[in-house]
Amino acid sequence: MQKISLMFPGPQRLLWKKLESRQSELSEIRLRVNQPIRVVLEGKEYYLSDDGSVTLSENHAMCIGQDYIPQFLDYVCQYSLYAFEEEVRRGFLTIRGGNRIGIAGQVVLNEQAQIKTIKHIFYVNIRISHEVLGAADRILPYAYENHQLKNILIVSPPGWGKTTVLRDLVRQVSDGNPYERGKNVALIDERSEIAGSFLGIAENHIGSRTDCLDGCPKTLGMMLMLRSMAPQVLAIDELGGFEELDTLRQANACGCKVIATAHGSSVDEVERRFGGEVRKLFELFVLPGRRENGFSLRITDREGVCFD
Repeated sequence: MQKISLMFPGPQRLLWKKLESRQSELSEIRLRVNQPIRVVLEGKEYYLSDDGSVTLSENHAMCIGQDYIPQFLDYVCQYSLYAFEEEVRRGFLTIRGGNRIGIAGQVVLNEQAQIKTIKHIFYVNIRISHEVLGAADRILPYAYENHQLKNILIVSPPGWGKTTVLRDLVRQVSDGNPYERGKNVALIDERSEIAGSFLGIAENHIGSRTDCLDGCPKTLGMMLMLRSMAPQVLAIDELGGFEELDTLRQANACGCKVIATAHGSSVDEVERRFGGEVRKLFELFVLPGRRENGFSLRITDREGVCFD
């Protein structure tokens, strides 16, 4: 894991040194012009003081000026924001270590009323990537039937670990595990969150047989990979609409197994959104959650029978 301080240019690094001792607990850094710096540790929001310590008191929080965010972005873009024009247009950058930087500011539209770029960027959300090798270990005994992978959907609200579980499941399906030999996996990583690709190279462990299509819309990417890479397994994050679901069905009809995630607090909630089609395609449902003592996983079949 890249140290937090190394994400920032030299003059800003000292502020972040103290937080490195708690980096494993850190999930989010919020920078807003003329506002206090906010950080999220173990799901709880804190302010960052001017000596780099965290505090619950806004009175002791450090506010940043108008130069702070432009200096930070110049550094992470290697002083060539133009080279990251496409990422800026999509509203986020992915940097070394798989960390993702969401940006907001003034949108510039082209003649077709599409986003051309974003300028005057004064709002930043740094999502800290936490790769957890073994996060999918508990899923594997239920993920196969007669040495064949099931179609799997991972369901949870935002920030509860579904992408972390997906990433490790892709890795273990790709590399092979005690239940089946490794498979060729096509990973469509639309927002660069799973592989954490930096300049096209995956920063996270996604498996030796995984081909990653970075920054491509899911439906377009799935069809491209099915035609060009002959995958045995297709994996996507955040199933968003009927078109994506239909493409997954087409892939499955061609003999390709599918793994996906979806926002939701339950399988029923996701099912209602897609009009009853989800349980027809997916055979196993994984619901990451939180407990006082850490991470939890609930695993069910189509009928809702719980395996653990």
